[in-house]
Formats: sequence, C-alpha cells, structure tokens
Amino acid sequence: MPATIKVTASDISLYHVAARQLGDAAQWWRIARLNGMGDPDLSAFATPVSLLLPDADALQDSGVPGVAS
Repeated sequence: MPATIKVTASDISLYHVAARQLGDAAQWWRIARLNGMGDPDLSAFATPVSLLLPDADALQDSGVPGVAS
C-alpha cells in the first residue's frame, strides 16, 4: 500500500521528494505517474497537497520509461 505525504512549494520539486523519500531523485516519475502528474515542479502548491508515494524499489532503474539517454 503506497504511503501518503503532504508537499508544498517549499518541497521545490518531485526530484527533491524522490531523493528524500525513495533515495533516488531520478525516480521522480514514479511519484508523478502514481499521482497523475506530468511535471516535477511543485512551485504552484501554495497549500499542502497530499501525494501518494510508491514503495521504495532498489531494483527500479533510474531512467524515465521510454526515454533513451
């Protein structure tokens, strides 16, 4: 079951949230996908917003699916 956290603009971006919560900033897209978001920017969140967090997965690769480097 995914955990829920509250974020605001002070959290800056999903990169920061993913680094803190999942241990890998590049996994921001997992949080975005779970919450129906396409942009990692949190600057528009003036009031706290609840986000679901995926379970940490050390085997998950860091890249965004479907995007080659």
